Amino acid sequence: MFTDHVDFFQAFVQKELLPEDGHNGKVYISSPPGYDEDPLYVYRPLKPLYSMPSTARAWHTTMSAFLPKEGCETVGFEKSMWTVTVDCARILLGAHIHNFVIVRTNRQVLDAFCAHLLHAFEGTYEGALQHYLGV
Repeated sequence: MFTDHVDFFQAFVQKELLPEDGHNGKVYISSPPGYDEDPLYVYRPLKPLYSMPSTARAWHTTMSAFLPKEGCETVGFEKSMWTVTVDCARILLGAHIHNFVIVRTNRQVLDAFCAHLLHAFEGTYEGALQHYLGV
């Protein structure tokens, strides 16, 4: 089987905040240390920030809404693994946060599926899987 790696860079800031984040759906932050601003002045971010507790959940919620629209289904109770049938054969997707491993027996269908994902979300095609998550 062909095994490819797709990395969605800055995945956490590509989508909107979740409606239940913050107070009444609004998040406020103070200015970063080192800035000479009034300490009572706050900012309201429009996108999730990496330091927010719910950013990974926002990304997972985004992908969990997008992939079923593309015909993907989760594998059993595992919510970070999906499968989809394209041209009478299966594509398997495994995700660890914003890194995806995509497996398929047909190279052309796999390339088309990777291109479709990268068109929907900013990321890079890392090519054939050589190592994943440092392994």
